[in-house]
Amino acid sequence: MTSPTTSPPTTQSPPTGPIVAVLAFAGIVASLMQTLVIPIIPQLPEYLNASPSDTAWAVTATLLAAAVAVPTMGRLGDMFGKRRMMLISIALLVAGSVVCALSSSIVPMIIGRGLQGLAAGLIPLGISVMRDILPPQKLSGAVAVMGASLGVGGALGLPIAAVIAEYSDWHMLFWASAVLGVVAAVLVVRVVPESPIRTGGKFDFVGAISLAIALIALLLPISKGSNWGWTDTKTIGLLVVSLVALLVWGWWELRTDKPLVDLRVSARRQVLLTNAASIVFGFAMFAQTMVFPQVIQLPEATGYGLGGSMLLSGLVMAPSGIIMMLISPFGSRLTNAQGPKTTLMLGAVVVAIGYGVGVFAMHSIWQMVMIALIIGAGTGLAYGAMPALIMSAVPPTETGAANSFNTLMRSLGTSFASAIAGVILANMTMTLGSATVPSENAFRVVMALAACSAITALIITVFLPKFRAPIAAKGSLSADDVEPELISSK
Repeated sequence: MTSPTTSPPTTQSPPTGPIVAVLAFAGIVASLMQTLVIPIIPQLPEYLNASPSDTAWAVTATLLAAAVAVPTMGRLGDMFGKRRMMLISIALLVAGSVVCALSSSIVPMIIGRGLQGLAAGLIPLGISVMRDILPPQKLSGAVAVMGASLGVGGALGLPIAAVIAEYSDWHMLFWASAVLGVVAAVLVVRVVPESPIRTGGKFDFVGAISLAIALIALLLPISKGSNWGWTDTKTIGLLVVSLVALLVWGWWELRTDKPLVDLRVSARRQVLLTNAASIVFGFAMFAQTMVFPQVIQLPEATGYGLGGSMLLSGLVMAPSGIIMMLISPFGSRLTNAQGPKTTLMLGAVVVAIGYGVGVFAMHSIWQMVMIALIIGAGTGLAYGAMPALIMSAVPPTETGAANSFNTLMRSLGTSFASAIAGVILANMTMTLGSATVPSENAFRVVMALAACSAITALIITVFLPKFRAPIAAKGSLSADDVEPELISSK
């Protein structure tokens, strides 16, 4: 029999529509930070009076900060409140945007971009809030929308940033992101209630630090390896440090009472396979970002380039983000009817088809838009299904940490895509006048690898167990699910 002290407050549930809309908006704002500076990367050395290798840290700093923040914020959200951690993440985003907007040199720009990267935990935190406060019948659709926001922000960020950079001062990019962050914070405060679910214990500082070292030591050589050299002492040394730190982290997590990431839960077949699929799917999703802008902007004299602008390449990518959001209702209905395993499998098939078509059809703008739409549709289906698979296999007190770790796995996949595609494009080249540019076959190889990655995700997904509804959905918490002292009132 359920004890009265173990049930959530019996207040009337707030309307779900505004909550989902606000959380999705916050997720889109956070994911915009990943592509915000891409249109101005060629001009950053001039803007900041720095070398291209130094200004590349404007991208790398965000990547590293996001890798550290995602699992950390997820665990802190489980402990101290997911909405509270969302607001802290947004505050860091706004602070970073203001620092960048006031920057005229490389050091404050890197600091500001790092602060923006710390907001990356917004999407998994938002998904966890949904699990805690939405009724079960609304959950799959809401999660599909929130999951898609990761790709939507990245796709829409390119054309938006390109327009601002082309028709205004580049600092306006960051003032605009600061304003969006403030709007997101106000909406979260006014619309989103705090989750009543808490987990106890102290924060796992040893686990957080060792995981941060492992991730930074892994992502630095991945992002810089093509410049440093893959056999350079720095590259190899950092990879060794990453491996050692990862082993230390795993050893510690298995021995501490309240780990940053419960590896025993993560080793469950459903969680493990979903995370594995997330890595290879992250690779597949990001490959188009490495291919489309270059093919569109390379001159027609190459024989395959389309001679377009950065703005045009951003506009070609924009439909991908839009279709991710539009496909979410279909994905949620499919998940409700057949389970998220089926939805993830369908998403992988669609993405593989998109890249398969892309291997042979990159000769006009309409073909590029068509491929982007197909890949976007598949990505939207897959990204909406992954959180549902994770939530059905973990207890409610670990939702934030588990969703954050899954998001981290996707981010690792995109990092691997950037590194591997960079190596391919740097080594399969042709000469155009005095310049060396990637050959058409190089882009085809990247597209083919992305298709193979999607097929690999499909094969992994086949071995997932039969789907179960998420543990302890709203209104069904019991003493067996959560200890009495870990439930707090809104």
